[in-house]
Amino acid sequence: MTVTTSGTLPDEVYDVAVIGAGVVGTAIARELTRYPLRIALVEASDDVGDGTSKANTAILHTGFDAVPGSLESRLVREGQRRLAEYAALTGIPVEPLGALLVAWDEEQLAALPGLAEKAGRNEYHETRILDADELYSREPRLGPGALGALEVPGESVICPWTTTLAYATQAVRAGADLHLNCRVEGVTELPGDESAHELATGRGVLRTHTLINAAGLYADEVDRLLGHTDFAVTPRRGQLMVFDKFARDLVRHILLPVPTALGKGVLVAPTVYGNVMLGPTAEDLDDKTATGSTAEGLDFLREKGGRIMPELLDEEVTAVYAGLRAATEEDDYRIRSHPGQRYITVGGIRSTGLTASMAIAAHVVELLAGSGRDLGAARELEPVRMPNIGEASPRPYERAELIAADPEYGRIVCHCERVSRGEIRDALASTVPPRSPEGLRRRTRARGGRCQGFYCGATLRALLDAELPEAAEAPEAPGAAGTYGTPGPSGTPGPSDDGEPSQRPEVGP
Repeated sequence: MTVTTSGTLPDEVYDVAVIGAGVVGTAIARELTRYPLRIALVEASDDVGDGTSKANTAILHTGFDAVPGSLESRLVREGQRRLAEYAALTGIPVEPLGALLVAWDEEQLAALPGLAEKAGRNEYHETRILDADELYSREPRLGPGALGALEVPGESVICPWTTTLAYATQAVRAGADLHLNCRVEGVTELPGDESAHELATGRGVLRTHTLINAAGLYADEVDRLLGHTDFAVTPRRGQLMVFDKFARDLVRHILLPVPTALGKGVLVAPTVYGNVMLGPTAEDLDDKTATGSTAEGLDFLREKGGRIMPELLDEEVTAVYAGLRAATEEDDYRIRSHPGQRYITVGGIRSTGLTASMAIAAHVVELLAGSGRDLGAARELEPVRMPNIGEASPRPYERAELIAADPEYGRIVCHCERVSRGEIRDALASTVPPRSPEGLRRRTRARGGRCQGFYCGATLRALLDAELPEAAEAPEAPGAAGTYGTPGPSGTPGPSDDGEPSQRPEVGP
């Protein structure tokens, strides 16, 4: 149960290695640690959830509009139930707001009954069609001209950062080795039973009997290293705008458009951090690193936002960001088992991957067992309790009893997001600590508010460097000030890393 960021890799043969520590890879690693196996989780970045998982629309989907009968439909439906239960137990912020698919013309209005019927085929039967009067009574700040809507009451918003961190924390505490800064550069299949795969990485060689590819945007490239050309990933960029907390009272639901072939379209949605989000775009690109925002993309969002909710554009923008989704040739996940190679690929996991993550993990374990691998007896994992980093529950600065027990929770460092020195301390001492200011923001919301770190940035960097000297050399990520919204830790007392009771919340994992 180690987290490594540098140095050579262990000279051992793992039972299973998972490539990619996004929300899907960490979920798979967590599920595998329920069995008596030696697990390695290998990630190219210096943190978990540092790719697609950190830059998405953060919606916990019902799966009402998936392709009926598809693997995605089943796993999203099952994953939504699993993740909702897990979030309640673990402290991951979730707000069940419900969604409204707004029809702006007669063609879209005519499509609503078909979407309701499709939802039924996806085993979701709670939709209801609203006329214009009821729609505007539910969303009075909606722009003029809407004709009606399809209500989907089961849709929620969730914190994607805490979800990935919770999975990783539980996996590491249960015995998995997390190797960061460990990009896989080649795979060699070895004969015999001693080892099936030898991974060439930037930190040396890692050997494993079984390999699981959850590399996200790069899943197709890893697949080719194993001799497969089943799919190709096209990075689909989604640009988004995050509005200040003063905009939060404008919107009561997740406002969705009638979906198109390119995706769910531009939405307006609250976040669990108290902001309002507008986006995303849907731009198919060739460059898997093109996460920059563009003037054209932001102009497009303003145009759409002006139609959906004109008053929103009068509010201040806190941040903009862009994420890349792993689109493929098919409207379904590309999960394949290759028993002869002891290899499973988990590709084409698009924007619904956050919702489906726990069900994807269970499905992968079923494929592994079905390939003849003896996993041993499953066990229950020790629970973890993450900080409540959302605005729906009290934060540490609001909890007098917590501050009385430890005054560090009353010493505010980031005033925009009201993050205390105690929360920073806890994040730096957590199971999977941050290695950069951006990682610290995903655990504490520090530098994620209106000033984007202008006032607190130097203090936070000093605290980060003092606790983790190796992070002092880490460069600021490009566009870091424009990462997703503003997450914030909670003050829920939980176990400390040594397993003893603590008055401090476990911030991050």
